[in-house]
Amino acid sequence: MRQGKVLCIGHSTVERFEETLAQAEEVLELRRLFGSPDCFVRVAVADLSAYETFLSQRVMTIPRIKNVTSHFTMKTVKPGP
Repeated sequence: MRQGKVLCIGHSTVERFEETLAQAEEVLELRRLFGSPDCFVRVAVADLSAYETFLSQRVMTIPRIKNVTSHFTMKTVKPGP
């Protein structure tokens, strides 16, 4: 499981981002946030190669995406509900 934060520029970019990712089967959770970054996304993919494909083919193809920050779990100490 991977987590990412996205900074978009412009209303149309946010709308397209939300529409595109809401339809992606890899996306488990998608939230629009107050402040920066604009969105929080949790995705489930097989490995880093699959994540790179998801990022380059789904996210980075959306015009005016300014920044994507990804976080990867090193170790689960206590799982959530």
